[in-house]
Amino acid sequence: MIDPAIAIAIQDLVIANRIMAHEGVIDDFGHVAVRNPLNPDHYFISCSRSPELVDREDIMEMDMNDQPIDQRGRSMYKERVIHSAIFKARPDVNAVVHHHAKELLPFTITGMHEKFRPAMHLAAVLGKHIPFWDSQTDFGDTNMLIETPEQGDSCARALGPNTCLMLRGHGANCVAANLQQVVFISVQMRENAALLLHALPMGAVTYLTDGEIEQTQAMQLGENPMTRAWDYRKTRAGYQGI
Repeated sequence: MIDPAIAIAIQDLVIANRIMAHEGVIDDFGHVAVRNPLNPDHYFISCSRSPELVDREDIMEMDMNDQPIDQRGRSMYKERVIHSAIFKARPDVNAVVHHHAKELLPFTITGMHEKFRPAMHLAAVLGKHIPFWDSQTDFGDTNMLIETPEQGDSCARALGPNTCLMLRGHGANCVAANLQQVVFISVQMRENAALLLHALPMGAVTYLTDGEIEQTQAMQLGENPMTRAWDYRKTRAGYQGI
């Protein structure tokens, strides 16, 4: 019989995938992972499937070498090294989202990534610093996927102690202590990008100050706001009452 903590983690991972797809953060590609709550050296992630279609039967357990515990013939995401590298580098992180939000992509290809900072109060959860990773720096020309341990480790180093990492011509990685938080952060990253796309052509943007980010982030990531946001978004994704 499956442990209740594992059952909840798997259920919430399915819901997180569906929310990310419904909210337009993840398209047919992208993925979400959560650390095993009973074994921090393992994590759960879907088999290689579009997030909008992920169900319980698709969830696979991986060790930190990205090897499946029970593959059962299911294909695997090539970029799963993103998650293991971050989990190994950041013991405080229990959930990771890799996404290609289209509103964010312009900031990753124009040299405007320095203009991407929290500009509205909900975006404070992105943190005071959002680093930028260019695969060219360490690896030259590639297929633009992050699929080797060396590439995963390079991403994890670039992320450092921060919450989000922008990837040139690719998308972003977001991390948090749990699935509820990482879903909220990922949604707000897309929303902040959409806001800036409208605001920057109008003139100079007034961004949140470091102090505003610090205080607002602490408030927003609290249990009550996260429960409210999670319940709202999982209902929108079709999981009312779960």
